[in-house]
Order: sequence, then structure tokens, then C-alpha cells
Amino acid sequence: MKLRFLGAGLRPSVPSGLILGFPFLGLLILGAVTTSAQQTPSQPPQAQQPAAKPANIDRNGVLMLIRSTLLALDHANKTGNYTVLRDLGAPGFQVNTAARLAEIFAKQRGEKLDLSGVAVIDPQLSLLPQIEPNGLLHMAGFFPSVPSQVNFELLFAPVDGQWRVFGVSLSVGQSAPVAPPAPEAPPSKAAVPQKQSVPPKQNAPVKQPAPSATP
Repeated sequence: MKLRFLGAGLRPSVPSGLILGFPFLGLLILGAVTTSAQQTPSQPPQAQQPAAKPANIDRNGVLMLIRSTLLALDHANKTGNYTVLRDLGAPGFQVNTAARLAEIFAKQRGEKLDLSGVAVIDPQLSLLPQIEPNGLLHMAGFFPSVPSQVNFELLFAPVDGQWRVFGVSLSVGQSAPVAPPAPEAPPSKAAVPQKQSVPPKQNAPVKQPAPSATP
């Protein structure tokens, strides 16, 4: 999934797509770990990072977070006004101005991407909601068809007892795999009917006259 990191001046060299408040978070999610070959003998080995844990949130809460975030983005794309989307975000997300958000989503806005279908279609989660070691709620998945498949990845930060959007990643793909075209069959030759041999006719046996009785 494409990731884009936005922060105060730092832009790590990573794939683009996810809008985050702080760039170091993306490196944590991508699992960037320095290998032993890159370490000098004087450097102590890095401590193992704590693993993420499942989030204590029910299905309805997950649907509300996903739909409200993507519908807010949909409204912003359709109106060109990203102020509400920015105001709904966590403080880390609000480092992006509305003008900056409009610049980031210019391509989707120009393609008139319609996300209204997320209001009625249930998403399929590829990453169940989990709490990252930094305390952010992380989830990912896709909507099968709205009308094209919409892939998403979301991050939420706890703010005053509520989860508020911290990162958004969105990409559009095909709603179903496309089968490759069938190979062309070689031209078939017309079959020439063969004449069947007729067995020769057999002569019928000649009947001998029955001998007559003499007195």
C-alpha cells in the first residue's frame, strides 16, 4: 500500500500515499530495522521493539471510524474544501494545512473519485485493528466495489477519549481479477469424408430341385 509521510520538514525516502502527522511513525510501521551488517562493532545491538496488540474495539466502532474518515475525505474531494477533514484529525494530522491537503489529493479530485459507496458496503479488513507500540490505532482493508475496489490504511490517535484520524492512505484498484484472453486456436482443416469400401456381393446359393418319387 502506498505511503506518504508529512511532517515538520522531514520527508523520509519511502513510497508515498499515507498522510501522517509525524514522519518517524511511518518508519516504525514499515518495520525498518538496522541489520547487523550495518552496525559497527562499537554499536550495541538494538533492543527489540514491542509488538502491536489487538485493539479492544467492536465491529460497529470500527465501521464508524472507517466510514466517517473516508466520507469526510470524499466530501473534501468533491467540494475542494479540506478544512473539515483537517479539523477532524488529531493534532499531529493538523500540521497539514487545508491547502496542503488539497494539493495532496488533487489527482483523486481531478479523477472525480466517488467514495459514497463506503456508506453502504461493508469493508474487508486485511489488517485487524491493532494498537501500535506508540499507542496509535492501526487498521487496513478494502471495499470490494464502490464502484472500483478502494484500498485503505488508517491510523487514529487518542484525543480526549476519542479516536481521531492521524493517517490516511487510499488507492483504487480493480474490483475483480481480470481473466487473461483465451489463446487463439489454430485454423482447423476441413475434414474430407472418406469413401467407405462396400463389401462385394455374394452370389445366392442355387437351389437344387427336389428328387421326384418314382412308382
